[in-house]
Amino acid sequence: MLRKQSFYTAHLGFEIAEQWGPYLTIVKRDDLQLWLSGPQTSAVRPMSDGRVPEPGGWNRIVIEIENLAQAVDTMKRAGVTFRNEIISGPGGSQTLAEDPSGNPIELFEPA
Repeated sequence: MLRKQSFYTAHLGFEIAEQWGPYLTIVKRDDLQLWLSGPQTSAVRPMSDGRVPEPGGWNRIVIEIENLAQAVDTMKRAGVTFRNEIISGPGGSQTLAEDPSGNPIELFEPA
């Protein structure tokens, strides 16, 4: 759990809003709140169809970053995993980092 919350606080500018024991932490950045739950919480219970929560996929949150190249370099040196290199287009530059659970986080620097 500590690894998840420190990823968001150390690398993405979130702060801890609430912490409920060692298994659930709510972090926030501006108006966005993320609930980070561990394997001992009710969030891991199977759905009625048998599916269980899993990381990955392509749905993601987007975090605006100033100086994307510098942020990516710092995060890579800290051991953060990225799915791709920085790509640029007319709207700006972006890349996909993975949080410690494997969830994609898009880092975006507007043009």
